[in-house]
Amino acid sequence: MIDTLDRRVAEGEERMRLEVTRSGIGVLTLCRADKLNGWSWESSRQLGLMADRIRFDESVKVVLLRAEGRAFCAGIDVAAPGGAITGRSPAERTHRYYEGIRWAHERFAAFARLPQPVIAAVQGYCLGFGFELALMADIRIAADDAVFALPETGIGVAVDAGGDLRIARDAGAGWAKLLALTGRRIDAPTAERIGLLQQVVSLGELGAAAGEVAAGIAANAPLAVRSVKRAIDAFADAGLAEALDRTALAAALTLTSEDAREGYAAKAARRPAAFEGR
Repeated sequence: MIDTLDRRVAEGEERMRLEVTRSGIGVLTLCRADKLNGWSWESSRQLGLMADRIRFDESVKVVLLRAEGRAFCAGIDVAAPGGAITGRSPAERTHRYYEGIRWAHERFAAFARLPQPVIAAVQGYCLGFGFELALMADIRIAADDAVFALPETGIGVAVDAGGDLRIARDAGAGWAKLLALTGRRIDAPTAERIGLLQQVVSLGELGAAAGEVAAGIAANAPLAVRSVKRAIDAFADAGLAEALDRTALAAALTLTSEDAREGYAAKAARRPAAFEGR
């Protein structure tokens, strides 16, 4: 893993950047378009840094989460340095994955629990962690070319950032199980129909539509806006923390399994995986 205590971001290694408009919109942009904004441990670290910066910036009244390129985020960047965690024994490796995932959950929580509302503007591929990141936003608007999926079980691992839990919260347990257990892809109109999106527009209208919602929130009283977000989250997220700890353990166990090794190998070789449940 990366050095989690380092508060700096090396030049050229930015996974995201923050710009604040005069009207109080903090535009947080995923900026690795050449990698389809693939996620990594470093991305999680930078998300935590950005969340800390945004939280105490009184000029930021609302956050607009967007991405450069043809994909919002195509999932985990398997080629990123430090992606695999090692250990002297299977038990130690599992423990290290568990602690690593718990650390990532803390970064995600800092973002999801920002006092300022977060609006996600999604285009193109929104897969795996990309889907989970979008689900951490308070309001989601997508272009009509957006595609959503949780493909983790197809490569032998559990959903590790709570996306399935948030789908269960917003769309119901049946949809969460269908999407997480099959890895099925759904288009933007379907995601809107089941309650995972609040609006679908054309790709050319995405920026304006998301910006309009952000501006409407930014124009309202900040203390009232933050209080409403906290109250709704307290109701909607009841039990989420305990469930996320179960998620971290399940992810650690499956990431260190023989099935996960076979799943990643099969994906790289573009062949069907032969899972044995071990």
